[in-house]
Amino acid sequence: MGGGHDEREQTLNQLLVEMDGFDPNDSVIIIAATNRPDVLDPALLRPGRFDRQVVVDLPDIKGREEILRVHSRKLPVSKEVRLGVIARITSGFSGADLANLVNEAALLAARKEKKKIEMEDFDEAKDKVTLGKARKSKVITDVDKKITAVHEVGHVICSMFLDKVEPIHKVTIIPRGFTGGATHFMQTDKSYYSKSYMLQSIVGLMGGRAAEDVILKELSTGASNDIERATDLAKQMVCNWGMSEKIGPMTVSKKESQVFLGRDISHTESISEQTAQIIDSEVREIITKAYEKAIAILSGKKELLEKMADMLMEKETLEVEEIFALAQNYISEDEVNDLEKKYKAIKEIKKEFDKAAAEEEKTNSLENEEKFQTEKEITNSEENGETEIASNEEKEEK
Repeated sequence: MGGGHDEREQTLNQLLVEMDGFDPNDSVIIIAATNRPDVLDPALLRPGRFDRQVVVDLPDIKGREEILRVHSRKLPVSKEVRLGVIARITSGFSGADLANLVNEAALLAARKEKKKIEMEDFDEAKDKVTLGKARKSKVITDVDKKITAVHEVGHVICSMFLDKVEPIHKVTIIPRGFTGGATHFMQTDKSYYSKSYMLQSIVGLMGGRAAEDVILKELSTGASNDIERATDLAKQMVCNWGMSEKIGPMTVSKKESQVFLGRDISHTESISEQTAQIIDSEVREIITKAYEKAIAILSGKKELLEKMADMLMEKETLEVEEIFALAQNYISEDEVNDLEKKYKAIKEIKKEFDKAAAEEEKTNSLENEEKFQTEKEITNSEENGETEIASNEEKEEK
């Protein structure tokens, strides 16, 4: 496998021949792009060949906001639209994804015969791009709807009473693509993640299954994706990030590579059976403790869980304001300050975006006013020039 007669090997050899430096092609610059720099042959990366690498990473929050501003510049966007909020909930989007998001928002607004694109259009477009088109025609039984509502509210309540995870944005049980519902968070672009953040993230992921256990006393298949993500995250913590006391600061994960450019079918780093058992034990312990914590949170907020699930079944989508307004009626005095602190942080985020939008609007109005004054001066000067020409012609006639 991966021998020298492969078509890719021949392509590589031809590239190396063209870039060997013997031909006088000094004015030729070869530029290439790839999404897999890890599988490139070292011969391609030697000095004189592809020796300079420019990493084009995904845009951060500020970058996403500016990209959204560029793509929405020529569109009739409402003044209430906050591009900063959209940038915050589109973590991981590339420039092409953001352009597609703006186009989808414009199409949704046009279908509703709106004169301007509103915030709800961008919100719906984001859901459509990430999860798929809403399946409004799908017939959902009351039992399935109840399970979905309880599951999603479990995620919401767990995140509300965890201090490290991202703030909630909204929750919905409108089916899209392969999902029956979704809980959206206002993501942050972090470079580093702490162990406590990871553990609380797993608690949040297990919140849906825990809610089904607490309210319905029955488990469903709806938590399959949550369990998969929680397991992957726990394995990364144990095997790659050194967050396990028994394993310690070691990398013990298996490394695999594809058949490419003369490599073997797979390359694995072997570990002993004893180490594999410790890894399994540590992963199981992390997930079990996270599940127990989710059960403890939701058991103490059982009444809130039931009320919010009923409200979600009725409205199908709950915004952050509705979620916190309902939660204030079912929390203890000790938890009021923590909940208000979290809600205040969300409002401050939105307030910053409102302030930035107001400053941008003020700047645009000043620029438009200056442009108007400049055009007016040019028009007056042209009219004065025409008047002078006319008066000179009259003098010549006399």
